Amino acid sequence: MELHDVWFVLIAVLWIGYFFLEGFDFGVGILTKLLARNRVEKRVLINTIGPVWDGNEVWLISAVGATFAAFPEWYATLLSGFYLPVLVILVCLIVRGVAFEYRHKRDEEQWQRNWENAIFWTSLVLAVLWGVIFGNIVRGLKIDADLEYAGSLWDLFNPYAVLGGLVTLALFTFHGAVFTGLKTVGDIRERAGQLAQRLGLVTVALVTVFLLWTQVHRGNSESLVAMVVAVAALVGAIGAVRAGREGWSFALSGVAIVAAVAMLFLALFPNVMPSSLNADWSLTVTNASSAPYTLKIITWCAAIATPLVLLYQGWTYWVFRKRIGTQHIADAH
Repeated sequence: MELHDVWFVLIAVLWIGYFFLEGFDFGVGILTKLLARNRVEKRVLINTIGPVWDGNEVWLISAVGATFAAFPEWYATLLSGFYLPVLVILVCLIVRGVAFEYRHKRDEEQWQRNWENAIFWTSLVLAVLWGVIFGNIVRGLKIDADLEYAGSLWDLFNPYAVLGGLVTLALFTFHGAVFTGLKTVGDIRERAGQLAQRLGLVTVALVTVFLLWTQVHRGNSESLVAMVVAVAALVGAIGAVRAGREGWSFALSGVAIVAAVAMLFLALFPNVMPSSLNADWSLTVTNASSAPYTLKIITWCAAIATPLVLLYQGWTYWVFRKRIGTQHIADAH
């Protein structure tokens, strides 16, 4: 296997890790409106992800940085083609981070409510836009002979990509509901399980249609296996929720995300951004990659840094592994 193939796999793994971790993160943010009945319950939900949300974003930074280093042509065309959506994503990530940090700085109810609304809306927009972006990458973009994006903003909002946005919204919200059931106690835990069961049925339908469409459009035998695993894991997660096995349900919803994202990359390879204008103008792992010497250097850097990051993040989740409930929330700051 060539180094550019290795880096394609590594970037896929980084995006899989990001969607697995930030998926329930976004989902919990959305649930602050759908599940929480009062301010105290909102604080419970926010506290479930409070210690880990910023660490989850490390995966995004790593994925983007790895793309810049290993596939500069992919990075350049991707960010130019998705300039406005990426700008919105960056603004939402900034506002969301500020909301987590500033919400508790003042006791005024309106102040805290405004930041809680910011957490909800930014989580929702981010969940949708990531699906739209990856839907377009797999579907193919108007890339010309100069390997530059030649389409418009409205070309990005085609039926397949919009469906992709709905899929990530539903999948992340379901993942967040399952995570909430795993991390909370009392009434909010029970209602999270009930909501997860209802969301699960919609999620299965959307994911199945989207992945079947992907398989017909650009699939292969490997992507077919990943599709079957994703749908089966999602169905299993719903069954585990009904049985009250929250650990299994979270693991299976995670497997569904991992398999679904893996399917997109399996269907994409060896392209990194297919051209809908001419297949010969597509960006591939070969024509979009850095020089072999550059790939060799960053491979050594990744081999040293990655285990340290994984150990630290794993330790963080272990430290904050206990459940919380409304009884753990103080009456006032």
